[in-house]
Amino acid sequence: MSATVSLQQLTDQLEALETEAAAEIAAAADADALEQLRVSLLGKKGRLSGVLGAMGKLPGDERPLVGQRANVLKTQVQALLSERLQAVKSAALDARLARETLDVTAAASGVPMGHRHPLITTTEEIVDLFCGLGYRMVEGPEVETDHYNFTALNIPPDHPARDMQDTFYLKDNLLLRTHTSPVQIRQLEQTPPPVRIVAPGRVYRRDAVDATHSPVFHQVEVLAIDEGLDFSHLRGTVMAFLKAFFGDLPVRFRASYFPFTEPSAEVDVQWRGRWLEVMGCGMVDPAVLEGLGLDPERFSGFAAGLGVERFCMVRHGIDDIRRLYTSDLRFLEQF
Repeated sequence: MSATVSLQQLTDQLEALETEAAAEIAAAADADALEQLRVSLLGKKGRLSGVLGAMGKLPGDERPLVGQRANVLKTQVQALLSERLQAVKSAALDARLARETLDVTAAASGVPMGHRHPLITTTEEIVDLFCGLGYRMVEGPEVETDHYNFTALNIPPDHPARDMQDTFYLKDNLLLRTHTSPVQIRQLEQTPPPVRIVAPGRVYRRDAVDATHSPVFHQVEVLAIDEGLDFSHLRGTVMAFLKAFFGDLPVRFRASYFPFTEPSAEVDVQWRGRWLEVMGCGMVDPAVLEGLGLDPERFSGFAAGLGVERFCMVRHGIDDIRRLYTSDLRFLEQF
């Protein structure tokens, strides 16, 4: 300010500041911009303070007039800032509500919760029941050698299971296991008796696909080796398991033949008025024990093989094994 500042000059500056302040406040887009304007207009080093700083050069009788006008301007600016701040906050809230608006009448969206496949739950239940009887869960490779899949299990070279029509052979004397019984041999090679294991897994056979057969299916192998085990222990174990899984259903044992068990039996349950085979079992053949270097006069044991698909189909009343592999959600969502 020059030394010749006048009342009119200061009054004009205040009026110009009023006009500028109103325009700038109206143009402010958010709360941060308004705060910067407040400091610029009303702060200690703000534009209003700059005008008031020149007031000391006026005659004493004119100073109150400038002071009064400055106070009015300050009040107006504060009011404009407050009003604009409320408007900005309201607009921000409206915009957020618009973005986050939910149509409560709209159909639900998103990915529905999945659940476990019935074959998986059936396998887990079978394994859990045997673990509750003191068995330990183990697993084995799905790609096996002829030795573990056949020879070590007392299956002779001319047995039909070795035929190309029944087994998926690979190169280098490898094959896709046709049952979970090779896990027995691998475990007995690693662990001396007493042994109690349950071994779930996939198996492969060259079966034509129909309502009861699939080239890929699931089995659970059960093995117990100890001193003094006999057929009564096998029968008691099987009966306890079947009662826990199916409830109080009639059960029967039928004499059968398996190369690696002697004597052997097939087990049926009476389901919906008819007998259904659910597993094969028997006492481990002494030749299998001798092949592992175990004395059959001292050790004995029993083994059983369960078809998971059969247990699942019986439990849930499924009439076609292919339903378990088609991934049809209309079917799978029932479980």
